[in-house]
Amino acid sequence: MTRLPLQRTRLDGVQRRLGTQLLGGFRGSWRRRSLSVLALLLGFYAGENLTALWLEQVGMRPVVVLVMVLGLELLVRLRTRFVGERPTLAWLMADNLRLGVVYAVVLEAFKLGS
Repeated sequence: MTRLPLQRTRLDGVQRRLGTQLLGGFRGSWRRRSLSVLALLLGFYAGENLTALWLEQVGMRPVVVLVMVLGLELLVRLRTRFVGERPTLAWLMADNLRLGVVYAVVLEAFKLGS
């Protein structure tokens, strides 16, 4: 039994765009995908360890959080200024590092209960 092709409706267009956006990260070379996942994990690792190290050395939580927020905001500002539609591999890795750090800090805040 053969399936008839879907008609080109607005709903079909939305479903196609949503599918390409959701599965867009799985496209590309294995090098691009593996380096982006590796950058995400390294960002998480760095976020977990750097916050603990800086809190031990500096001791003042607001200063540590302010420095991290300013650094992450600087990365976001640089990306919006220099990157067009399709980011290069370096910018993709920088974004994934940033996401890993943010996820680690948020997870640490939930663990501390604050």
